[in-house]
Amino acid sequence: MTAQDTIPPNGEEVRTMVKARLAEAQAESGAKVTVTWRNNQKHLDVISMPVNLLRLNPETHRIRAQRSVDPVRDQQLTANPWSPESQEYLRFLLSSKPSNPDQTDPDFITLTEELKESGQREPGIISPDGILVDGNTRCIALRELGLQEILVGVLPGDTTWQDINSVELRLQLRKDKRRDYTYINRLIAIDEQLRNGRLAEQVANDFNIKLKTLEGDQWVYAVVREAIERSADGDVRLRLIDFEEHQEKLRELWRDFDKAHKTDPDAAERLKESRLQAILLGHAKTTVRLIEQDFHVRYVESRLPVDLQTKQDSDSDEIAVPGLDVTVDDVSGTVKAAKALTDKLLRAKAVTAPGAGASAAQAKAAEDTIRKAVDVFEVATHLAGKNDQLKKRQIAVPQRISDAAEDIQQCVAEYAQAKAQRALDEDALDDALLELRAQMQRLAKLAARGGNPPGEGIAWLLDIVRDRV
Repeated sequence: MTAQDTIPPNGEEVRTMVKARLAEAQAESGAKVTVTWRNNQKHLDVISMPVNLLRLNPETHRIRAQRSVDPVRDQQLTANPWSPESQEYLRFLLSSKPSNPDQTDPDFITLTEELKESGQREPGIISPDGILVDGNTRCIALRELGLQEILVGVLPGDTTWQDINSVELRLQLRKDKRRDYTYINRLIAIDEQLRNGRLAEQVANDFNIKLKTLEGDQWVYAVVREAIERSADGDVRLRLIDFEEHQEKLRELWRDFDKAHKTDPDAAERLKESRLQAILLGHAKTTVRLIEQDFHVRYVESRLPVDLQTKQDSDSDEIAVPGLDVTVDDVSGTVKAAKALTDKLLRAKAVTAPGAGASAAQAKAAEDTIRKAVDVFEVATHLAGKNDQLKKRQIAVPQRISDAAEDIQQCVAEYAQAKAQRALDEDALDDALLELRAQMQRLAKLAARGGNPPGEGIAWLLDIVRDRV
């Protein structure tokens, strides 16, 4: 049994009450709420309903990723979504922090306080059977406050589960919505829409994103799901929520992977694996950003302890250099080595995740693996950072000269205008040119110390200040 196979046990009772209260609301020309209904705008009558008669929506996209926190309770929720146990699990997830269900969501606390102080301002939405399409968390908060009624708009009598999911999605994506889907739940919703046969252009329009962004979101979701499968160690594996707080890192990974893949697919794969490793080890996005395509070979591989190394298969991972009696690592072999390290870290993170249920020995071994990898990455990312700073210094000087040239180009245009309008401060200009000359002389002195023959640009600089250097 699933939610879409049945209606709540009290569905008929709710339908009867809804019908009576709708008749009263229509007779009094009461309040209405507008939703997108089958691609058209529909104005729904708003009524008051007892909070304890309504049922939390087991299909809500808000907690799709979080349902895997407790696999047993998730199975019970799928089998019997209307049971008290399943509804309690939904209450727990909807009021918990998405990235850490052991904590209450600060947004839920704020919502509860606002309802207590100001009452309900926005109506929820229900199906005719009393399923909460929108307003699940408001209903939970009202129950906790001991309030008996909730204001809701009522969908038409022929509402289907497809309608419920569509209305929820459209409401969630409205710009005035206070609580957005979490990152992973948004990826799930996008994937579901595409699997239901909708065109990418339609989905991108619904989510108010570009097609390229949609492509990136699909890639990230596929990588996350693949990572979860790679983390499997018996019944233990990572969960979708374990990737919930890595949105910016994963999106940057997609952009850099896509760029690299166009010219060197193997390099792109190495980049992906190394950055996944850094994400798993908890590095900040500024550190993850330092990791480039050669990070594993250049900084990590030689520093790995024996138990984190991967034995190379000489038949597939080395190739002979034509005309020379030497062999070098096959590029695909370096990808395999990087992937092997990622797999070790994925399995270790799965074992040490909250509620994994691993034995003490498994947990200790996994923690040891992570600790060793952290030590290696501390050195590797430090060296990568130093290399990044060196690159910045190498390009900083030419860039500053280019910026100065643009400023002077602008100065030429403004000089002519100022002269024509007799608005030029000749003394200030003279002082500025003397300062420019002094700085160019200093630059020429430094350039003259170079051991290599000067290029055309440096030769020009030396020539114009030669008599003063």
